[in-house]
Amino acid sequence: MEHQIDIRSEKEEISAIIKLAENGDVVICHRESQFEICKHALIEARLVGITIQLLDDDGYVIRQTSSKKRSQVQGPMFNDRQLTVIKALEKVLSHCKKEGISLIGYSDELVALPTSIAGTELASAYAVDVYTSGCYQGAEGIDSLITQ
Repeated sequence: MEHQIDIRSEKEEISAIIKLAENGDVVICHRESQFEICKHALIEARLVGITIQLLDDDGYVIRQTSSKKRSQVQGPMFNDRQLTVIKALEKVLSHCKKEGISLIGYSDELVALPTSIAGTELASAYAVDVYTSGCYQGAEGIDSLITQ
């Protein structure tokens, strides 16, 4: 079944739609913020087999995610140690959010900013480069990942 998220829907209504979704259902959003709310609601509900799509004005899918159990995932997978490192990074990023730090990809560099000035004219003046040990690639590095 296909569920359309109304452009005016807020978090509570979106979460309720996700909780009612069943295996094989597709939830369609038209706003980036709603797509993110759907993803978080899907994770909280721990539902399997639900697809969330973000469509542009012409009806093309520009982002999509589906929930699956780990045993259903085919292809190269992270090993348990790599998954532990990713979880640790997610915890660090959660702490960054709590402390008011935004991580922004400028070109090929990752920088940290106080959240209060992110997106303002002063942002670049207060940006602090984050040493990523070569594991971060910004927008300009995406092409090298695709060709590998």
